[in-house]
Amino acid sequence: MKRTALKTQLVASLLTLAFAGNFTISTAQAASMNQDSVMVGGQSMLPSKDIIDNAVNSADHTTLVAAVKAAGLVDTLKGKGPFTVFAPVNSAFAALPAGTVDTLLKPENKASLSKLLTYHVVAGKLDMAALAAKIKAGGGKAELTTVAGGTLWAMMNGPHNITLKDEKGDVADITTYDVYQSNGVIQVIDKVLMPKG
Repeated sequence: MKRTALKTQLVASLLTLAFAGNFTISTAQAASMNQDSVMVGGQSMLPSKDIIDNAVNSADHTTLVAAVKAAGLVDTLKGKGPFTVFAPVNSAFAALPAGTVDTLLKPENKASLSKLLTYHVVAGKLDMAALAAKIKAGGGKAELTTVAGGTLWAMMNGPHNITLKDEKGDVADITTYDVYQSNGVIQVIDKVLMPKG
């Protein structure tokens, strides 16, 4: 892994821990520590594994994994990529209106489910540093085109947090950054992003 990418991963991971644990850590301290993986859903997400092989181990992403399987997207997300996946946690799916997930998982709704899931995927490897650079270049907002053909907008929310706005105007926070995969990167988010229509 390139030195800059490793440093970005370490800093992002430790910032996440700092916010969750209410303690502070300096960038210099973060850069001096060594960590090969990020913990998501109680499991190490190994950079040597692909997006699917890591996601199936996360207790926080069982709904997402079930949806990816139902939509027939396993082979796609095991592909070469690279992909950036904005991965909603189980509680994000649970917050949808009652019955939404069950309805989407029905075989007759496979096309709708696939559209929703690919709305959470962007071509390329957009880690925190790359997203922040796009936001800065865009004057405070970066427009991202999803694999589904929709649009997401990334914005800074304070110095160390990036939010995503969907086509319906709802906003999700990235809660765990830069979970590197062999074929891209996962950014864990706290809401399901919704395309128009």
